[in-house]
Amino acid sequence: MLNDYLIVEKSALPDYFLRVVEARKLLDSGAYAQVIDAVHAVGISRSTYYKYKDKVLEPSQLTVGRKASMMLQLNHRAGMLSRVLSTVSACNANILTITQSLPIRGKANIMLSIDLSGISRSVDEMTRELSAIDGVDQVRLLALE
Repeated sequence: MLNDYLIVEKSALPDYFLRVVEARKLLDSGAYAQVIDAVHAVGISRSTYYKYKDKVLEPSQLTVGRKASMMLQLNHRAGMLSRVLSTVSACNANILTITQSLPIRGKANIMLSIDLSGISRSVDEMTRELSAIDGVDQVRLLALE
């Protein structure tokens, strides 16, 4: 999916792309209720707006890579989940949900849903840090949204 995207400096783009973004901001803010009024205010046609409105986004509008699902297998020892949560917190990521299985043969599986919007490291680095915790047997990144 990410192979379909480029990151381009604004100065390299035709100005109508920036105007599409500005028209969308005017509509989202409520400054204009009708597309026709917003596009006239920024100086583009309605057809230009509709052609590019879902294709030109600012980075703050992207949701790709903002949430992750991970599965971890932990040894059944006191404080294991706390260490995992501390590591996630140290990466400035936030736990959305935790699901933990009952321990079987001294192992427990946990599923974490994580908000990555404020993460201070890469997901790979966070995964390596989780794997390095004594008592964490397995870490798998299941999905990125």
